Amino acid sequence: MAERSGGPTTTTDRPTRTTSSGPGRLLVAVYLLFAIAATCRAGLQIVTRFDEAPVAYLLSALAAVIYIVATVGLARGGTGGRRTAWLCCTVELVGVLAVGLTSVLDPALFPDDTVWSGFGSGYGYVPLVLPVLGLIWLARTRRDAQV
Repeated sequence: MAERSGGPTTTTDRPTRTTSSGPGRLLVAVYLLFAIAATCRAGLQIVTRFDEAPVAYLLSALAAVIYIVATVGLARGGTGGRRTAWLCCTVELVGVLAVGLTSVLDPALFPDDTVWSGFGSGYGYVPLVLPVLGLIWLARTRRDAQV
């Protein structure tokens, strides 16, 4: 077993990773970018054109809230932050799959796009990939969080 001197290490003397270290920093930055983008888009749509597509705009607002909370969870780390991030990434993945599939099968239900319409096609499919990367990162850092 490795000695602990100068900071937290695992049994292989490798420094522990938190959800916001290493590649996690990029993940937090992308989540923050999407939180800002989705919040601004949803806010503008709700304020200026809510009556045109209320469901689409409210779904964009929901996505914005999920991105904000996921960003905080990933950046915070720890047990509570990780739990929050797991929940947000899971809800986000289910949401983007459900809204994406629904918007492709019945486009009339979404007279205007949401962040998750067409599986996030309006955002280069990043909304589809982002929760998968988040869940993978949370799984990869789980072992380190338990040490």
